[in-house]
Amino acid sequence: MVLKPLDNFRMQETHHCVTGSLRHIYVFNGHDISEDMLLGIGGGVGFIYWHMKDAPPIFGGRRVPQARPFEQIVGERTGVIIETHTTASARKAEQTLLALLEAGQPVALQVDMGYLPYFDFGGHEYHFGGHVVVACGYDPETHTVLIADRDLELHPVPMDTLEAARGSKYKPFPPKHAWMTFDFSQKRMPTADEVRQAINEQADAMLNPPINNFGVKGIIKAGQLVPQWPNMMSEDDLRMCLFNVYIFISPVGGTGGGTFRYMFSRFLREAAEITGRTALNESAAEFWHIADLWEEQGLWFKQASESPNPASLLNAELTAWFTAQAECEKAAWETLRAAVS
Repeated sequence: MVLKPLDNFRMQETHHCVTGSLRHIYVFNGHDISEDMLLGIGGGVGFIYWHMKDAPPIFGGRRVPQARPFEQIVGERTGVIIETHTTASARKAEQTLLALLEAGQPVALQVDMGYLPYFDFGGHEYHFGGHVVVACGYDPETHTVLIADRDLELHPVPMDTLEAARGSKYKPFPPKHAWMTFDFSQKRMPTADEVRQAINEQADAMLNPPINNFGVKGIIKAGQLVPQWPNMMSEDDLRMCLFNVYIFISPVGGTGGGTFRYMFSRFLREAAEITGRTALNESAAEFWHIADLWEEQGLWFKQASESPNPASLLNAELTAWFTAQAECEKAAWETLRAAVS
């Protein structure tokens, strides 16, 4: 049997694993909403700096926490019921996956990307269990699943390898064999009010975060704590963490570049059309510039990870950059909030 995708499954190049997987399934079910709109309508853009014991620091442009799961909010504002399921049983997870594929539906799965054979981490072991992919085909003869990720290729993955990726125990995001189900029977486009509400939620989270690890305050805090990393870890771990920041910022890591700000800028241009608020186009240009600044700094982190003495680069100048970036973000979010209030 030739391993091929489900009938009518259309492969697309996407930017972010979660919204890209949602878009694959939305398009398959005749609900053609852009990935940028899915990210923005779900209130998904923000900032977080978080460092758990025995885990590398989390540094990123997604908004967390939210009162409800991101996927649920996206579904509510697009007329789709999205439910996430988990199980401790690898057998149940496999049986459910095969039943859904047999029923003709692609399946969004949470996995640890470190187990996926098509990723190349340069010989280094790397684990991130918050990655989301779409299973879109199956060959029972070889027990192989066809996986759609962010690129334009479809990837055959042996079921036992996929099982390891779904059952990974690595912190901070063990996948717990998670999968999503969808009901598109009431699908619709987001309303202007919902778009404005989503923008307000993201602006409020950036400007008034519940703790200093999030939002604009989180950017400032990152600038204060990253220079302390040499005192907290070995040089090898420091290099890995610096490279990790580059991954969290750059398109390579699934942000669409600029810590999700390029995607958010495109969302704002769509939002301007839906709401009739032309000022959102000015905010879109402002966030595109902010994305450029993040992208430049991401490359700096990559270069720092490769330098002969990375610790020497983590100094007051780095703190000052983060402080200045926080001011740019603060001004942009305040302007944006005013544009939709």
